[in-house]
Amino acid sequence: MTDDKRIALYPGTFDPVTYGHLDIISRASRIVDKLVVGVARNAGKGPLYSLSERVEMVRDEVSELANRNGHGEIEVLPFGNLLIDFARSIDAKLIFRGLRAVSDFEYEFQMAGMNARIAPEVETVFLMASEKQQFVSSRLIKEIVGLGGDVQQFVPPKVLSRLTERYHREEDSSAAD
Repeated sequence: MTDDKRIALYPGTFDPVTYGHLDIISRASRIVDKLVVGVARNAGKGPLYSLSERVEMVRDEVSELANRNGHGEIEVLPFGNLLIDFARSIDAKLIFRGLRAVSDFEYEFQMAGMNARIAPEVETVFLMASEKQQFVSSRLIKEIVGLGGDVQQFVPPKVLSRLTERYHREEDSSAAD
């Protein structure tokens, strides 16, 4: 690997991946030579999908982006260790984080500060969510679908299909109880 290759990491749980995530991935991949989308194990959040399912969903959705002109290489990898350790293991010098609101900034600012103390060679770069995506979160998507709402404007069709299938399967098993 050459030292002049700009490698960045965009970490997240991606449970599920949304158009907001894909917007950040698209924009970040135009800035660097290689973007690694790190799918965090993050069992503490109680994800709806397993780590392998989330990795598969993200890979499915970014495959089209990776082939567009102007975008760097995109790789999707799972991780379960400290973010900075993962960034170092892939030779990332940048960590991209998406911001939707002031409340995101407070948390991300603290994390960026801690990461800078642990690994000063890795810079955190914040990208503001696009206007259309500022309110979209995976947590809200799951809540809306769980209550029977329509989220097709917030997630890609394949993700919507998976969500619908997952929630219908849970409803069917609850009805059988």
